[in-house]
Amino acid sequence: MVTTRRADGTRPAAAQSATVAAAEGAGGEADAGSGPPASLLRPVRAGNGFEETLEQVLQLLRLGLVPPGDRLPAERELAQHLGVSRVTLREVLKVLQDQGLVESRRGRYGGTFVLPRPTSADGSDELRRRVAAVDVEDTLRFREVLETGAAGLCADGLPAGGAGRLRAALEATQGARLEDYRRQDTLLHLTLAELSGSRSLAAGYASVRATLNELLDCIPLLVRNLEHSQQQHAAVVEAVLDRDAEAAREMMREHCAGTAALLRGFLA
Repeated sequence: MVTTRRADGTRPAAAQSATVAAAEGAGGEADAGSGPPASLLRPVRAGNGFEETLEQVLQLLRLGLVPPGDRLPAERELAQHLGVSRVTLREVLKVLQDQGLVESRRGRYGGTFVLPRPTSADGSDELRRRVAAVDVEDTLRFREVLETGAAGLCADGLPAGGAGRLRAALEATQGARLEDYRRQDTLLHLTLAELSGSRSLAAGYASVRATLNELLDCIPLLVRNLEHSQQQHAAVVEAVLDRDAEAAREMMREHCAGTAALLRGFLA
């Protein structure tokens, strides 16, 4: 088994640090755009490479550590500091470009440059208003507790007809149009909560999900993230149907962490 790269393109911290040191010592592209911002980046964890990379680069922009008009650290350097593949990093930079936050320039003095923050109605003002009305971190923690608990309880035993309901809910998300995806996603998670056998858990989750959707509706639907979420949904359902409670809880925890990373990135 190769130890310097995980299956999703991320590297373990030790391997990543060694790679960065070698690149910095060799000079070249790793030196372009290097400086204090890159030192604030940390290797992302396995499982949510795209989401956590997006969170960290967004944080870099929101904090103003790379001023408008300046260039981000070179792709190779960013990828090495974050411990992700350049393919993943480029997908993140494409999202940021689509959102009008950066632009890519070609040529000898090219790279990815930070644009002035947009003042148009892009959802950010509404998002800040909604954020001010809720305790985001509390909502995310409570959501994770309820979701992992529901997944574990479902794996311990589904009621009659539960397996069919769960498969149908998963299939509905897989075939959903982009504009209908969030609704079907919500229904899948609510189905898990209902099948847990705890009415209190289901009611609590319905409430926290309503709050979560208020925030999610203010950030863009990212195709890469939705594809990743679908893989995680399928893994959760598979673990539940296999009656593997530990795997179901762990995959759900990872899934919640991905959503949290996206929200923190856009909220910063």
